[in-house]
Amino acid sequence: MAEKISDLPRGNGGETQQTDTSQKLTTNHGLPVSDNQNSLKAGARGPTLLEDFVLREKIFHFDHERIPERIVHARGSAAHGYFECTDPIPELSRAKLFAKKGKKTEVFVRFSTVAGGAGSVDTPRDVRGFATKFYTDEGNWDLVGNNIPVFFIQDAIKFPDLIHSVKMEADRGFPQAASAHDTFWDFVSLMPETMHTVMWAMSDRGIPRSYRMMDGFGVNTFKLVNAEGSTVFVKFHWRPRLGIQSLIWDESAKLQGADNDFHRRDLWDAIEAGDFPEWDFAIQVIDQATADSLPHDILDATKIVPEEIVPLRVIGRMVLDRNPSNHFAENEQVAFLPSNIVPGIDFSDDPLLQGRLFSYLDTQKSRLGTTNFHQIPINAPRCPFANMQRDGMMQTQVPEGRANYEPNSLPEAGEDGGPRAMSSGFRTAPQDTQGEKLRIRPESFADHYSQPRMYWMSLTENEQAHLASAIVFELSKVGLNHIRLRMLSNLRNVDQGLAQRVADGLAMTLPPASTPAATPIDMDTSDALSIQKRWQPTLQGRKVGILFDEGSDQATITGLTEQIQKFGGTAFTVAPKVGGIKLSEGAMSADGQLAGSPSWMFDAVALVLTEDAAARLAQDSAAIGFVQDAYAHLKAIGHVPEAKALLDRAGVQADDGTVPLTDLAKAAQQRYWDREAKVRQLA
Repeated sequence: MAEKISDLPRGNGGETQQTDTSQKLTTNHGLPVSDNQNSLKAGARGPTLLEDFVLREKIFHFDHERIPERIVHARGSAAHGYFECTDPIPELSRAKLFAKKGKKTEVFVRFSTVAGGAGSVDTPRDVRGFATKFYTDEGNWDLVGNNIPVFFIQDAIKFPDLIHSVKMEADRGFPQAASAHDTFWDFVSLMPETMHTVMWAMSDRGIPRSYRMMDGFGVNTFKLVNAEGSTVFVKFHWRPRLGIQSLIWDESAKLQGADNDFHRRDLWDAIEAGDFPEWDFAIQVIDQATADSLPHDILDATKIVPEEIVPLRVIGRMVLDRNPSNHFAENEQVAFLPSNIVPGIDFSDDPLLQGRLFSYLDTQKSRLGTTNFHQIPINAPRCPFANMQRDGMMQTQVPEGRANYEPNSLPEAGEDGGPRAMSSGFRTAPQDTQGEKLRIRPESFADHYSQPRMYWMSLTENEQAHLASAIVFELSKVGLNHIRLRMLSNLRNVDQGLAQRVADGLAMTLPPASTPAATPIDMDTSDALSIQKRWQPTLQGRKVGILFDEGSDQATITGLTEQIQKFGGTAFTVAPKVGGIKLSEGAMSADGQLAGSPSWMFDAVALVLTEDAAARLAQDSAAIGFVQDAYAHLKAIGHVPEAKALLDRAGVQADDGTVPLTDLAKAAQQRYWDREAKVRQLA
């Protein structure tokens, strides 16, 4: 006797389908589904039938759930929030989001690495993307920037070459998400214009502690346009309220194994906990006279305008207060376009920006499959939009009437004939343009070494040591000697001492300096470029790992947790086992297990241990590493006297960063750079 469909197992131990009183499961076209556990077969053990449209739709959708990942910035994390104008600038721009104090605008922000694929890790040495979509009353404005204010190249025609060089090598398919290989350093050593961004990327800016503790920059030069049509040049800046902070290189490398999603998890957890990340939004306003006085061209994306020459003016703040509801629908499908601007903002003739205006729009068709990508909810403007563009793949709107052109006079289009251009709409700011058609780089773009030298000289000695050591590490992975020699020749034009330190680190003889296209000049240093000079002592937004074990004093753990929270930090308890650990009074479960919660994941650590527990853990490699790495990564270590055996076993030497528990909340607000000479050799 043939079995009936209703008699067949439903899966999950015979679990039944949803009843008619619950929400109905349907196909994508709304047809209610009676069985979502079994495919349609010819007999209970027979072949599956092609007729099974429910199966085919489900598999079809699954097969196409992954869209082509971004060529660059493939690995990203995002959040929703709002922008609030705090200092209106109607005298500079007629953009409505800057017109009134207190005006709020919805935003969606995506942070990303550049070189790695979507499945790579969060913490490699790399430039970080910082892209903000403002859903303004006048349409979407996309400020698509990075955490570094300059870019590798001056002209967009070199962008494919740059990215091809830094991606995995074409013949072997590795290394992924890394610049420490032949092709990248071959390219940058042949293109001296890359030197400024190379210096930033090799500095601690290339390994940020958190997206929440990272600057953002618009990179390119834009224009602001006021109601009268007057224009000024502008540079856009994001400044995190938590201050900027970086990782130690060894810490960054270890985090790649401990938590591939370290930055993504950090952003998500902070928002879930209500510790909403905030940035000040600032502008540098550069009039034509100031632009003409600069020692470089304002249109050159490999240069900055030092804050000492043009100070930052804070005009707003951004708060991220909501995580995505769906990673794919929002983070993966969001499309940022530098060409998305609003009245009151305009483009400059920066040749890198000019190429970006084409590139970003063009890539959306490849990634999202349709010219209608703007209809995807995360991309759709929050204000009304209307035009005569119809049809196309995945058209979700249903435009009515015969008129799909403009102008028209058809009755159904209304008295005005449908949507029309308005005088109050976006207008390109007028400017004089003349000259021959040429493929040429202006002479004003020729100085490739003065600003890298300024950046180097603006860093602390400790930061300089990190930068030099990073270049040594990267060039040690380069197999072709002539590339290393050429890079050393270029470094001599930045700083003789830097070049010598890198040469010594590679055990190479320093070659003669290369000939620069323009003679470098000595510029005034800028403290604003240094992370350590701008360090903001705070525990706000930071995390402290508290190591405890059997017999630990519960009151001490509770008191320390409250102290950390009082200073704005988060306490995370760690123990050899995560289940109920018997304490001096009662029992306590840990937030994380010792082997899976290394100190790399925290900004400071605390040891709340009995003498017996400390002696026992002094024989445990995970516990030794927990303390040893915290010390090597220059973090504060708070401890009870009974923890001495573990501290001694880990080689911890007393300094300003090893403190009693009562002083930890204050000590944890910084790193202890003076300790570094004791724990590692730097170039």
